[in-house]
Amino acid sequence: MTSTQRTASLAIPGGRFLIVGGASLVGSTTADLLLAQGAAEVVILDNFSFGARETIAHLEGNPRVRIETADITRLPQLLRAIRNVDGVIHLAAMMTISMDRDPEVGLEVNIDGVRNVIAACCANGVKKLVFASSNAVYGYGPGVAGELVETTPFHSAGAPPAAVLYGASKIIGEQLCRDAFRRYGLDYVILRYSTVYGERQHYRAANALYIIETHDRLKQGLAPRVLGDGSETKHFVYVGDVARANALALAAPASDVAVNLSGPAPVTTLELVNLVAEVAGIPIAPEHVAPEPGKVRLTTGGAFRIAHEEAERVIGWKPEVTMREGIRRLIAWREGSKALAAE
Repeated sequence: MTSTQRTASLAIPGGRFLIVGGASLVGSTTADLLLAQGAAEVVILDNFSFGARETIAHLEGNPRVRIETADITRLPQLLRAIRNVDGVIHLAAMMTISMDRDPEVGLEVNIDGVRNVIAACCANGVKKLVFASSNAVYGYGPGVAGELVETTPFHSAGAPPAAVLYGASKIIGEQLCRDAFRRYGLDYVILRYSTVYGERQHYRAANALYIIETHDRLKQGLAPRVLGDGSETKHFVYVGDVARANALALAAPASDVAVNLSGPAPVTTLELVNLVAEVAGIPIAPEHVAPEPGKVRLTTGGAFRIAHEEAERVIGWKPEVTMREGIRRLIAWREGSKALAAE
């Protein structure tokens, strides 16, 4: 029997699920979806060092939602929080910008934290773990080109240390999942996210900054900035599509697999900046600038595509929201939030 033939599916209606790092862009959207699909309980676990109470404010008071303040580097806290749940979605991680600022804490969270989550899942008899990995497992620089599939190796030449550490930590997290499957029979699905964007967007993702910093400058009447000639390829995936993938990974019979999540098509930085200006209705031409010294920048070696066909085969997922529509929703949310704050 192959791993994709294992019976590892969970029914969302009536199920109990815990989202580690749930007070986040992806976590809050996934919680909304699981509740809409009939989950009996959704536990949101966060230490609120990066997650924000405002992100999950609309869920407070919901009788099917439990909010747990806990730290994934503290195993006893996880052991208590993960009791009586069927499935766990592990989202909590230090991203590249945070890894640049504090690599020691970043490695503790991204490696020891994953190990603790797995240990708590095994101790509490959790039926399935969904682990949020990243396309950073393929690396950065000249080696990243062409079609990136689930077996593409890691490239690190020329990448900043924080980016390499982040990508390597995700590789280790994936291998910890594989080890737990072999040792203890913990079913899991790894989802390798592209850069996630959408409503409740934050400023911590290096690539997502292209979107929100561009919008910020346009609103200030300033020309948006494009690094170099703007030909670098970026891959984004809309947060609603990611939430749907998380739910499908729980419900699918697949286990012991890793699949890519990416949007319908790649985009260059110049195309992205122009698209944000067009959707925002602020036609200010971009200015081409050199990279800021000391600022973390994730470079690519040329045109590439992150293939997501395996995700459709394994969990029945493919992206539905185009970049234009996703940016339209993000800008509408940002402007709506500001309008409400001004009232």
